[in-house]
Amino acid sequence: MNTPEIHVEIAPALDLFVPHGRRGGATPLATDGVSTLGHVIESLGIPLTEVGALIVDGHEVPVSHIPAHGESVRVRPVRRPQSVPGAPLRFLLDVHLGTLARRLRLLGVDTAYESTDIGDPALAVRSAAERRVMLSRDRGLLRRRELWAGAFVYSTRPEDQLRDILDRFAPELRPWTRCTACNGLLKPATKEEVADRLEGGTRRSYDVFAQCGECGRAYWKGAHHEQLEAIVREALTMRSA
Repeated sequence: MNTPEIHVEIAPALDLFVPHGRRGGATPLATDGVSTLGHVIESLGIPLTEVGALIVDGHEVPVSHIPAHGESVRVRPVRRPQSVPGAPLRFLLDVHLGTLARRLRLLGVDTAYESTDIGDPALAVRSAAERRVMLSRDRGLLRRRELWAGAFVYSTRPEDQLRDILDRFAPELRPWTRCTACNGLLKPATKEEVADRLEGGTRRSYDVFAQCGECGRAYWKGAHHEQLEAIVREALTMRSA
C-alpha cells in the first residue's frame, strides 16, 4: 500500500517554525494515515498554540481530523485579537521572560512569573491549575498537553515582545496598579507607612507613595519614572489606535 500524501500550505506568519522548503506555497507531505492533523502539524515544528483555522479542501476542520491521501491543507495563524474563554485573562511567564513580566505588571496585567527554572512539567501544571496563558519561547513547553493555554513569544527584544502580546491578546490595561516585583495589587500609602523602606534622600524628596499589599514594596515617582511613563504611554496609544 502506498504511503498517503497530502499537500500543506503554511501561512507566512508561521514560517519561523518550518524549514525553508516548506515556505512560500503548498508542499507535499507523507503521512501515516492514522495520525491526526494536529499531530502532523506539530511534527513540522509548529506549536498548536500558534495555529488558528485548519482548512482542508476549502473546509475548516478540527485538529482531530485524520488527513486522507490527496487532501490539501492550509494552516493559518491564530486570529488577533485572540479570545481566551473561560477565565479572566492572565499570564504565566517562564524564567527567560522577566523583563516582559515586569512590563506587563506595570500595565496592570495579572502576570505570574517564575524567576527560577522549575521545569516544564511544573509550569504546565501551574498554567492549568491557575488557568493562565503560558508565554514562552520554548516550543517543547508549549506542546505539553497539560497546558491550559499558551502562546509563543516571537521576539527576543522586550519592547517587541510587549507589543506582540498586547496586539495578540488585547488585555485590559490598568497601569500603576500592580507590583512589578511580585504581581500584588498596589494601594496608596503615606510616607509614614513606608518610612522603614525608604532611604534618607527619598524621604526628603518625595511625598506620594504606593505600597504592595502582598510583599510590602514601596513605590514612588523616582529616577526611572519617565522611562516607565513612556512604556505605559505607548501601550495606551496602541490600545486607542
